[in-house]
Amino acid sequence: MRAVLDIVMIILQLGIWILIAQAVLSWLIAFNVLNTRNQFVAGLWNFLQQITEPLCRPIRRMLPRMSGIDLSPLVLILIIIFLQRVIAYYVYPNVV
Repeated sequence: MRAVLDIVMIILQLGIWILIAQAVLSWLIAFNVLNTRNQFVAGLWNFLQQITEPLCRPIRRMLPRMSGIDLSPLVLILIIIFLQRVIAYYVYPNVV
């Protein structure tokens, strides 16, 4: 059972890194550092959007409008960190 929890923790950590990568890529595209006409950038952008959008969309609906600032990835990262802490402090020690 600990192996399953370890895999869950790795997946949660990977999710944090994917959210960070998506945020950085969106900034680079917004400031015209990267161009989406490049096939690699467009493919990476579509891949990251398809992974993160289903998770960020419900959070985005609940948050108030912030004049162009999207805080849903930050909220999702905080939720993931909370889940990691709950697993590490309460679930993992009680599993034999």
